[in-house]
Amino acid sequence: MEEKVPSVAFPPFRLDYTNECLWRARERIDLTPKAFGVLRELVGAGGELVSKERLLDAVWSETFVGDAVLKVCVGQIRRALGDPCRSPRFIETVHRRGYRFIAPLESATREAPPFVAPTTRYARSGDVNIAYQVLGDGPLDLIFVTGWISHLEYLWTEPSVARFLQRLASFSRLILFDKRGTGLSDRVPLSQLPTLEQRIDDVRAVMEAVGSERAAICGVSEGGVMSALFAATYPDKTLALIMIAPYAKRIRDDTYPWGPTRAEREAFYQEILSDWGGPVGLEERAPSVAHDPHFREWWATYLRMGASPGAAVALTQMNSEIDAREVLKNVRVPALVLHRSEDRCLLVEEGRYVASLIPNSRFVELPGVDHLPFVGDADSILDRMEEFVLGVRLAREPDSVLATVLHVRFFQAGSDCALTLPDLPADLSKSLTVDLRREIEWFRGSRIQLDGSPLALFDGPARAIRCACAIAERAAWLGVTVAAGLHTGECDCSGALPAGSAVRVAEKIAQSAGPGEILVSNTVSDLVAGSGINLASSRPLEAEEFLGTLQLFEVRRASAFAASTLR
Repeated sequence: MEEKVPSVAFPPFRLDYTNECLWRARERIDLTPKAFGVLRELVGAGGELVSKERLLDAVWSETFVGDAVLKVCVGQIRRALGDPCRSPRFIETVHRRGYRFIAPLESATREAPPFVAPTTRYARSGDVNIAYQVLGDGPLDLIFVTGWISHLEYLWTEPSVARFLQRLASFSRLILFDKRGTGLSDRVPLSQLPTLEQRIDDVRAVMEAVGSERAAICGVSEGGVMSALFAATYPDKTLALIMIAPYAKRIRDDTYPWGPTRAEREAFYQEILSDWGGPVGLEERAPSVAHDPHFREWWATYLRMGASPGAAVALTQMNSEIDAREVLKNVRVPALVLHRSEDRCLLVEEGRYVASLIPNSRFVELPGVDHLPFVGDADSILDRMEEFVLGVRLAREPDSVLATVLHVRFFQAGSDCALTLPDLPADLSKSLTVDLRREIEWFRGSRIQLDGSPLALFDGPARAIRCACAIAERAAWLGVTVAAGLHTGECDCSGALPAGSAVRVAEKIAQSAGPGEILVSNTVSDLVAGSGINLASSRPLEAEEFLGTLQLFEVRRASAFAASTLR
């Protein structure tokens, strides 16, 4: 038997006092706490005039505010009710005196429709099952990526989170998922926790499972980095990008003065190992509720259910090695960056810096101290998200994408003179061409060019490196030594063959590689943290196309191949 909840009806609306929300039939219309308080006072007055002073005393009893704040709240209520101020059906303004609720009231109690959390389903991403949920039927798809770890079903047990997600679903078809290794997705060995590359693979798998061809993607904190990589790699699948309290790089250095030091990161790893099971990190992430016993218990349980201590440390270590600055420069979709001014976990300067790197992005600084977006004034974040995504218009198909370019050169045994495929003996050239195409396609390469100096594009840098290793190993069986160069950057795909600075830089790296060397740029190395690929610092390379000097790294082949979990 469902519990009766106190409410009052003024058709087609019903004011639910228990859940502090407004209903239109079975549709929940969330109001800010202050707006709900004003509406409750007006409805409770039963048609009598309620003075401005009375409303201010009732709703803002502990804070001094002026009439303008009250006017804003009444405006929010009018919008929720669809009540024009010049011909009102619900709230009448009495000039300079106050407001009167004029609609007739009905039953004082009625059953509130229970909220049912969305069903958890699974998408297959390679050999891993990814848990996802879908909620809402809005005009566009919105993928929401939580930071750090998550647990889809336990998320809904915290009212502030449930309200935040329901609001997102009010203007979108909301898509949620747990990263592999966390929450309800398949747990994996600590050595196989998800890299950024695997995470965007998981997003693609979920989009395919729900039939989404193009979506806006919103990432919080660490999820913002992954969302930016997805947007840059798959602009044709990305309607817009939203980043909430993001960072570009996690460890402080001379070029990024806002992040924690390595010593501070090490201290946090130890805190995770020693205190997991308690509300780890809550004081930084949600100071406004850090002393609320109910929220502390929810947060502690959420962390325990989301990941083991070892997995949490491994994920945090991997995130600490990420540098997404070059990725951000290659985002070509509409982008919005939101950051609270006194965020204690990630400084507002980091969000401002992120926005400065994304071409034509919009940065909005909001008041508040909380890092978690559903804590504090969540409506200010939600309002701007709704305005942004509903204002985005479908752009033409993009000509440029972020990709990792692989260039390959060949050497016959005992020679240091590079050869192209046509220079090799016919039978050898034919066999090597077949092997090249097979390995590139196996590792999901595209835009394959085999004439002259072979090249291919990859949507993930780890896959590109492992493909280069596989090509080198296969070529060795045929008596041919390989040199390869890899670089991640923007590629022009408007023509029959890939072009652009990233293609030229990768070719220059390959030309600098000696027989048997596989060299990658620092833009590649910055994106393969946690992949198990072992890179050794090699040498700098002047690259005019890169507008400066690249640092090259050599792939330690045995390690790269032994760690291969992606194909």
